[in-house]
Amino acid sequence: MRPTKIWLVALLCVVATAAGAAQFGPDQYPIKSDEGDPITNFELKPELLPRLAKLPGQVAVGNPNGDVTLVQFYDLNCPFCREAAADVDALVRADKKLKLVFAPYAVLSVQSAQGALVELAAGEVLTPEKYLEFHRQIYAGRGLIDAPRVLAAAGVIGLDRQELAEAANTESMLAVLKQNADFGSDAKLIATPAYVINGVAILGHPGLKSLQAVIRAVRSCRKVAC
Repeated sequence: MRPTKIWLVALLCVVATAAGAAQFGPDQYPIKSDEGDPITNFELKPELLPRLAKLPGQVAVGNPNGDVTLVQFYDLNCPFCREAAADVDALVRADKKLKLVFAPYAVLSVQSAQGALVELAAGEVLTPEKYLEFHRQIYAGRGLIDAPRVLAAAGVIGLDRQELAEAANTESMLAVLKQNADFGSDAKLIATPAYVINGVAILGHPGLKSLQAVIRAVRSCRKVAC
């Protein structure tokens, strides 16, 4: 597949999240990783919550009417996102009351942005169950994840790779990806993966047990830590 304008300008969607690390005050809640390390977290500004709810390109899996919604912002080439993928998969499979939302957040490289464009196109045609299978397939191998790699994963689950490439390589998909990047920048999601639950941003992957504890707390007292 030859690069065209959209694939090339995908670089414009990449935001330098690591540049000039944002300054945060004390963590809002005592959230710790599975290893016992404190995890940066803070409440999102109220004006960001309606934007998050309407953010395009999100794909919900699990229970569409779940009592708790967990949004994951991730970059396909983030090693911590790769590590988190198995935990997130296990989380949504074990918790039948959870609504998990994937939000592609391509911030590390142009290859990440190009792969995310294919993800966005696939998200428009796949069922939630198939999208979860697709997401798992993307991470099945090692090495750089780019558009050809994501298209190959799509082919494994039965999508037409050429049709998907054409759907991904559009101005409208690029606009969706940029909107996600703009939101993440405004929300100060300076680490990937980042999670948003009950209006609180959690930066970095705290681990499966920690995420489960946060979800239990939201159910129990409507806060991420009781």
